[in-house]
Amino acid sequence: MRISSLKSLVIGDLVARVPVIQGGMGVGISLSGLAAATANAGGIGVIAAAGIGLLEPDGFTDFQGACIRALRREIRRARELSSGIIGVNIMVALSNFSDMVRTAVEEGIDVIFCGAGLPVALPELVQKGRTKLVPIVSSARAAVLLAKRWFDKYARLPDAFVVEGPKAGGHLGFKAEQIEDPAFTLEKIVPEVVGELARLEAMTGRNIPVIPGGGIFSGADIDRMISLGASGVQMATRFVATDECDADIRFKKAYVDAKDDDLAIIKSPVGMPGRALRNEFTEDAEAGRKKPFSCPYHCIVTCDRATAPYCISLALLNAQKGNLDEGFAFAGANAGRVKEIVPVRTLVDSLVAEYDDVVAKRGT
Repeated sequence: MRISSLKSLVIGDLVARVPVIQGGMGVGISLSGLAAATANAGGIGVIAAAGIGLLEPDGFTDFQGACIRALRREIRRARELSSGIIGVNIMVALSNFSDMVRTAVEEGIDVIFCGAGLPVALPELVQKGRTKLVPIVSSARAAVLLAKRWFDKYARLPDAFVVEGPKAGGHLGFKAEQIEDPAFTLEKIVPEVVGELARLEAMTGRNIPVIPGGGIFSGADIDRMISLGASGVQMATRFVATDECDADIRFKKAYVDAKDDDLAIIKSPVGMPGRALRNEFTEDAEAGRKKPFSCPYHCIVTCDRATAPYCISLALLNAQKGNLDEGFAFAGANAGRVKEIVPVRTLVDSLVAEYDDVVAKRGT
């Protein structure tokens, strides 16, 4: 094993040898296979809870029950495959958010990551056990607001924060006009979050790691984020093009074949902008050629089922299965830089080597 200058990521009593969190990707892109492989490589592997029940045979007839069953199975499979750190990503906007959180805690998950809304009441659902709680935010204001609310109401602070910037894939926590605005880059947001949390840490004596995500592609990017005060990084796009990613090979090849101009910001039915690989499906949706449908379940609270031109979960499920004619792939801003599909361990080792090269050249 090579000796690296890259410091471990410490979240409470959890220590990830490689400070890289594999971002949670639904529907079915990051399940037990990818999460376990990432954990085995020294990082933190993450199972995405969003739409996980749709992969079950009865996912369309018993959505709630299927989600719970599938999440339990994937957590248990990941545990069988790895003794490393396993987390779950549970969107606050999910209609079954509480059930998913309780299920993950019952299964002894190491970390819960929560985005797509502020998890203001999350501590009420996680009163026992060692599960770490890591909200995903896009501003210092949101981080401080949530931390103070938890501390005042529950005498608890988040165990860390993921700070997601506008270059991320999937649903973005920004207005459309903010996505290209320099005032909302990670380079701007991360120091603000680090500074605000430092004051809370001084008051409470608790360390709250900051973990940026969105557009982080290389070891040089990791070095840059750490220089801004981050304790690690979250990466998702890079992990799609791996042997162990749980998506169909056609989904992965869409990343490898993608060019920079294939990426587009779309209007999602859930009311947030999202970054995806442009294809005929997204173009038809943008042109109004998709028609309202009958929704058998309300999986995302913010989705207006009466007017939505298509089902976002079904579109993502189709893409996960390789049927990109009937769906599309979410992707980060750097998807066009992905050139090959590699094992997760090869990816992680290359990131560490790139980081060390940058540090060595700088002489620090």
